[in-house]
Amino acid sequence: MTIPAFILIAAAYVPGTRIRKKLGHPMVLGVKVWAFAHLIANGMLADILLFGTFLVWAIADYASARRRDRKAGTVYSVGPISRDIIAVVVGLIAWVVFAMWLHVLLIGVAPMRMAVAGG
Repeated sequence: MTIPAFILIAAAYVPGTRIRKKLGHPMVLGVKVWAFAHLIANGMLADILLFGTFLVWAIADYASARRRDRKAGTVYSVGPISRDIIAVVVGLIAWVVFAMWLHVLLIGVAPMRMAVAGG
């Protein structure tokens, strides 16, 4: 469920995507998806406090940013569809690298082994 989060975060850094045009702030939405996915997967109090706080922050930040955009009349430009393809490919590659190797190195948890073992 974190794959969309990685794609949204990648879309925040690729200029001219349709994803940014449609959503406005894909990185904040990526944080929302990431936090929600981790809340579903983890039930310890520390997990709920950490990921729940990120989720609440992202909800408030997204609402505020969209209000600010509407007030300022912000319009995000759109480039060729290749920009969206780049965002999706970069997001998928980043997810694979993080899920398969970096998560266990940086966080100490192997999420893919947990998924295969059933949690």
